Amino acid sequence: MNKRIKQLQEWMKEEAVEAAFIHSPENVYYLTNFLTDPHERLMGLFVFQEKEPFFICPGMETGQAKEAGFQNEIIGYGDHEQPFEKIREAFSSRGMQRISKAAIESELLSYSRVQEFLRITGSPQLVSAEEKMNELRVIKDAGEIAIMEKAAALADYGVEAGVAALKEGITEMDVLAKIEYELKKKGAQAMSFSTMVLFGKKSGQPHGNPGTAKLKKGDFVLFDLGVVVGGYCSDITRTVMFGQPDEKQQHIYQTVLTAELAALEAAKPAVRIGDLDKIARGIIEEAGYGEFFPHRLGHGLGINVHEYPSMAYTNDGLLKEGMTFTIEPGVYVPEVGGVRIEDDVLITPDGARALTAYPKELQIIE
Repeated sequence: MNKRIKQLQEWMKEEAVEAAFIHSPENVYYLTNFLTDPHERLMGLFVFQEKEPFFICPGMETGQAKEAGFQNEIIGYGDHEQPFEKIREAFSSRGMQRISKAAIESELLSYSRVQEFLRITGSPQLVSAEEKMNELRVIKDAGEIAIMEKAAALADYGVEAGVAALKEGITEMDVLAKIEYELKKKGAQAMSFSTMVLFGKKSGQPHGNPGTAKLKKGDFVLFDLGVVVGGYCSDITRTVMFGQPDEKQQHIYQTVLTAELAALEAAKPAVRIGDLDKIARGIIEEAGYGEFFPHRLGHGLGINVHEYPSMAYTNDGLLKEGMTFTIEPGVYVPEVGGVRIEDDVLITPDGARALTAYPKELQIIE
């Protein structure tokens, strides 16, 4: 049995949890090394304190689950079958027809599936498994870090491809298409979210939608993109100038860059997570742009592009070696445009290291 499942079992013993039902693709992948999207079909890993765990998935995917290396029982079912009946049989064969306490992903499991689970297990007390899974996943091991370094390098390449595509009159969607085409050629498994390319005033929308806007001189160009490699995500934002910037644009850019570098410099083990946001936010507020920085400093990064922890100023948690997250301050001024600079960051024994490496000094593209 793998180390990660054993860690979950140890927690279950401490909390007197008799069974854990893990069904989200990300947490299943973390515990089994099997990554898939079952769409509306049920998929679940069932873990017990001592008894053999089992994994249930659509029958068409059992072969892949075995190939991924899951060593315990794998149960497949067809579209015409009721998976919870197979789950009931597996519980019964383990003498677990009635249990008193179970853990589920309370924020992710649908009400109807909760009801089915309660029906076949004797209506146990339910507790959340999310916090424990977050605790396990937040610290990356050497293998995970190596994969994330590859994903970050491809994200760097995506920005490079986007910058190379810039020319007067090209549209946001044209640049976006070129980025994704080049990344697919380089072996990107998928994009980790919808790629963002925004020109001019549209760069002042933190989550704007690329369209048919045409590039012209004097525009900020904001790229926000990420790729999936080996099941792990990257996420980078860079902003460049097309043509010469005016004084206001230069000031905005330098403010964001100063804030990003200060937060990165402050990141090290045992530092309060929320203090990074406060440091960056303080610099932006002092420059007069506080009202134009509407979001948190960043977010955890790994199997999900947004995962635990939240890098908000309210977070009292402490940074730990092996954590990976983004630092991405931004300033978005209506009718002027916006700047965001984002790196993927790894906490090391004595500080932090940016996994993304595309240059951050203001680039002027003529």
